[in-house]
Amino acid sequence: MPDLLWDDVRDFFDPELMGALPDVSVTDASVDDWQAVFDLVRSSGWTWGYSEGCVRMPLPPAQEVLSRPTDADTAVLKVWPVTNVQVNFWPMSAGEVDFDVDLRELQGQEGVDVLCGLLGTIGRRLGRPVLMTGQGDRGNPVLGFDPVVDRVVLLADPLGVRLTAAAGGDS
Repeated sequence: MPDLLWDDVRDFFDPELMGALPDVSVTDASVDDWQAVFDLVRSSGWTWGYSEGCVRMPLPPAQEVLSRPTDADTAVLKVWPVTNVQVNFWPMSAGEVDFDVDLRELQGQEGVDVLCGLLGTIGRRLGRPVLMTGQGDRGNPVLGFDPVVDRVVLLADPLGVRLTAAAGGDS
């Protein structure tokens, strides 16, 4: 049985309500957590590419990526856990494993299952919660992987998202 059902979470997958690129994160992270993510990506069979600025290169150790100067080109690890679904990891701070997904690529039950699978895989590897918030709405998670119950769970009322977005659109 799936962690979440499309009919229950469709509003959380609506790019107009949530932003096309919702924020996903593991907070209170460490360099070791980032290295575990890098190792997961390398060993998973997923397609991936790492770049700094516009220069594509081999994926260095997490310690090296996270100790780059603050004015260095932006590093991004692009991962395709399945064809046509891109995940962007942003290794800017050791304290948070930060990534985004494109909701336009995650429609229907198949998209929900892909996202739940990704969050579960990362959460199990790190033994930590993995939380998704609306784009730019950090601190208000709507769903996430809960390692205690070993599944992705709702953390907000999907109908509340529609009401909030509709209220915001009328002002």
